[in-house]
Amino acid sequence: MNAPAAKPFVEFDRVQKSYDGETLVVKDLNLQMPKGEFLTMLGPSGSGKTTCLMMLAGFETATHGEIKLDGKPINNIPPHKRGIGMVFQNYALFPHMTVAENLAFPLDVRGEPKSDREARVRMALDMVQMGAFGARRPAQLSGGQRQRVALARALVFEPELVLMDEPLGALDKQLREHMQFEIKHLHERLGITVVYVTHDQTEALTMSDRVAVFNDGRIQQLAPPDELYERPQNSFVAGFIGENNRLEGTVEAIEADKAVVRLKSGEIIDATPVNVTQVGQDTLVSIRPERVEFKPEYFDPGAHTIEAEVLEFIYMGDSFRTRMRVAGHDDFVMKCRNMLGQQRLEPGRKLQISWHPQDARALDPM
Repeated sequence: MNAPAAKPFVEFDRVQKSYDGETLVVKDLNLQMPKGEFLTMLGPSGSGKTTCLMMLAGFETATHGEIKLDGKPINNIPPHKRGIGMVFQNYALFPHMTVAENLAFPLDVRGEPKSDREARVRMALDMVQMGAFGARRPAQLSGGQRQRVALARALVFEPELVLMDEPLGALDKQLREHMQFEIKHLHERLGITVVYVTHDQTEALTMSDRVAVFNDGRIQQLAPPDELYERPQNSFVAGFIGENNRLEGTVEAIEADKAVVRLKSGEIIDATPVNVTQVGQDTLVSIRPERVEFKPEYFDPGAHTIEAEVLEFIYMGDSFRTRMRVAGHDDFVMKCRNMLGQQRLEPGRKLQISWHPQDARALDPM
């Protein structure tokens, strides 16, 4: 007998948001999160992800629908009574307070005894490796240190839910990548529930248990990172997550798990049908650059081959990128690991390239 499913810890039930009474920036959002999950809301500017976070925090009010936390409706509960930790991109630290005073502030407003406050501040600072910085002011810290303090302040009162709005956006690339792993490991160690908003797809794939990809006020796909990357469910997700080759064509036949597609240039290729269902339907065939091969000895017996002309060979350190003309497209990219003896492909060279049909996904046209 199957155990009953655990009730969701965070729930959006048919939530809508409009600022002018007409245009919906969030459209019928239905989303459930279990306790302890790290969920990232990912999407371009204006997609609705930050608005959803602000409604969960209580800084925006839903126009329609209900938001629940641990089974209880919170639409009418003010932000400071929701018990939610919040981390912002601009740190939002009080400049006139020391680091320790910044951390003590949320404990003070919650009426924590002073003796308990000091111990919890020390514990929170140690948690983010900032134990020696309690007496400093924010202006005396680097960007990474300030972000650690902002994270500690969100955790100091031991909330069960922490919201993060583009918290690493102001950091340089190397520090941002380092902080991604710090936040991920902190989440794993503490078991807290995290809702994280970003437009950085690498950040989302690196840190999350699941990713909700937003566009035009709706979730386009909600899935673990590997599923999102390997099996995008529509053209928007395929184009937004990672690098992607797209070939335009028309469905000629559909047989179980195979679609026969005639490209605009006339070539016939096989692909895995995703959200195309009819013969004659236009499609975009999506192929990841790293799934393309050019060495005949590595061609899979079931793979598809097509002619390509090398236009540009780019050295990237750990990999090579080769831009090619394929089926009338000048922006087709093949990506190969930089291995000992890897040959350079000179511009002008013509060769056969190959990919397996299961790596080519027939999706809706944009």
